[in-house]
Amino acid sequence: MTSSSPVPATASMVDRLAAIDARITAACQACGRDRAKVVLTAVSKTQPPEAINAALAAGLRVFGENRVQEAQARWQERDRSGLELRLIGALQSNKADQAVALFDVIETLDREKLAAALAEAGRHQGRIPRVLIQVNTGAEPQKAGVLPDQADALIASARDRHGLIVEGLMCIPPADQDPATHFQLLASIAASNGLSVLSMGMSGDFEAAICHGATHVRLGTALFGERKPA
Repeated sequence: MTSSSPVPATASMVDRLAAIDARITAACQACGRDRAKVVLTAVSKTQPPEAINAALAAGLRVFGENRVQEAQARWQERDRSGLELRLIGALQSNKADQAVALFDVIETLDREKLAAALAEAGRHQGRIPRVLIQVNTGAEPQKAGVLPDQADALIASARDRHGLIVEGLMCIPPADQDPATHFQLLASIAASNGLSVLSMGMSGDFEAAICHGATHVRLGTALFGERKPA
């Protein structure tokens, strides 16, 4: 499912958001889902302050960032009341403390060492990290994420051994394959582990993700336009 009338790059943030919301609503209606169950995560990585200000003014409240240091520079001095900041990029274990301090949710837990580091950071800071397990559904060697056949074990370890709040799963399908197959796989792993959150779907495939159960779609280009250099 794709939009027949994409929003021009020159459109305002309000116009782009309205067009995206209409597409999300249409996708939900097409597969009998409640629109309120799908959260738009604005991928704010590399965006300048004026773009963030426009997004906030338009009513966006959930933002996704790829890198800890970049996110610190963008968000630490802002009033984050009523906002949710999600880490959607790969995380090094040695930055677990900074990530736990800054982010409300870490979507990219993909290995035992990182689970231990996040748990330790949480103990130091007196909070239990909320996480998603990133699954490498396409088994791509260059991409982060636990392999599908190892996901159950990591979910159990993160929950039971490390005491993390595992809310759901995240994936980034291979660019050259039908994403629906990967969305179905992620939904199946989530269901078998009693997880309700599925972060999947980006600017080019979020409607398909919604029809396979996405609860969070991560949109950058569709919302902000072509990505700015980091």
